[in-house]
Amino acid sequence: MPQLKFSRTVPFSAAQMLALVGDLNTYPDFVPNCSDMELSAEEGSPLSSCDARMHVSFGPINQSYTSEVTIDHDAMSVFATSTDNPFDYLDSTWVFTPTDKGCTIKFEIDFSFSNRLIAAVAEPAFANIQVEILDAFIAEAKRRYS
Repeated sequence: MPQLKFSRTVPFSAAQMLALVGDLNTYPDFVPNCSDMELSAEEGSPLSSCDARMHVSFGPINQSYTSEVTIDHDAMSVFATSTDNPFDYLDSTWVFTPTDKGCTIKFEIDFSFSNRLIAAVAEPAFANIQVEILDAFIAEAKRRYS
C-alpha cells in the first residue's frame, strides 16, 4: 500500500530531534490535527517504549488509534506501529543522522486503511498531512532550540 518517504536536513542535533519526536505528551501542542495523546508508560527519563493513543480531529471527524512506540536512543530512531483501526497497518520510522551542521531527518510511513471508503477519501490527503506534520516538528524544534 502507500509508502511515503521524506528527508530534511535541519540545524538541530540528532539528540535534540530524537528528544522532540520522543516527547509524545506534547504532540497536542503542535502536531496538526492531534487533539490529545494518552500514554501507557509512566513519565520518566528516558522513555524507551510505550503504547500511545493519539486522538486526531479533521473538522467534524474525530478518530483515535493506538500505536506501540519504541525510542532507540543508541540508533537515534523512533518506530511506531498502529495496533487498531482505522488502519490495517501503519508503520512509521524516524531516523536522525548527525551532520556537520545539525542532522538529517528521515521520516518514513507505510500504511493501509482498514475501510476502503475511508481509504478512497483519506489516502490522497494523507501525504500532504505527513508533510505538514514534518514541518510542525521542524517549527517546534526552532521554537525549543533556537
